Amino acid sequence: MPNSTPNTEKIALVMLVDDNDTDNFISKRIIELTGFANEVVTKNSGKSALEYLKDNQDDESKLPDLIFLDINMPIVDGFIFLYEFGQMPASIHKKCRISVLSSSDNKRDIDRIVGNEYVIKFTTKPLTEDALSAVKEVWLKQK
Repeated sequence: MPNSTPNTEKIALVMLVDDNDTDNFISKRIIELTGFANEVVTKNSGKSALEYLKDNQDDESKLPDLIFLDINMPIVDGFIFLYEFGQMPASIHKKCRISVLSSSDNKRDIDRIVGNEYVIKFTTKPLTEDALSAVKEVWLKQK
């Protein structure tokens, strides 16, 4: 990773939310190889990610600092996830930032999702070192 001073801070905990296990594996590996985060939690559905957040809402150390969220998932997609996330306590909103990580190129979906108050960035799959650097830059400003 480039040695720009503000970008060297490691993110403590990242959550990947994607129903595609291969995408989760690739994203997790790039996060680990770049030293982007200390820990990565992987959820293969929006529902299990929401349950994780609810179960850990009283333990800030288990809440992710950053959530990479896919849009297109069965049952609880990215839009439903964001709606449910919005209903959660303010303490969760304060701690967790969301970056959409999607292969979708549907302009309407992208416009709708980046307009969400909880989304700090939209990134196209696959996750890359440059994309991580750009997300971290925004995350540091929002922290």
